[in-house]
Amino acid sequence: MEANPRSIITSRTDLSDGQVHKICDTIRECGFGLHRYLGSGFREKVYERGMIHRMTKAGLAIRVQLQVKIFDEDGTELIEETMDLIVENVLILERKAVRETSDADVAQLLGYLKATNFRHGLLINFGNSRFFIKKYVM
Repeated sequence: MEANPRSIITSRTDLSDGQVHKICDTIRECGFGLHRYLGSGFREKVYERGMIHRMTKAGLAIRVQLQVKIFDEDGTELIEETMDLIVENVLILERKAVRETSDADVAQLLGYLKATNFRHGLLINFGNSRFFIKKYVM
């Protein structure tokens, strides 16, 4: 698959839906375990580092704080955005540490998916006493 002209990264296309589902399960387990251990109340960076540590231990390949160029339809570069984590080069993981995720948080992840050729995204929130994770597919 060729790179999306709006993006500087490409998503893997060689994984089945079952393999992507397994990756999501591993991420969910890592996040739940981290939340159970740390609880809520820390800054996002703490959870980011914890997730990187746990996902790496689980054998997942992680790309951190990846800069993505956003282009207008005529090819004009508008801005560079920073995505939290790319996992196995197949999904975008956007993590938050807020009381509740908002429509703006969902829109941010969906915008990243639209601006790249990634189909799968996970929104994860550590800021509440209840662990939250939701998958989005474009």
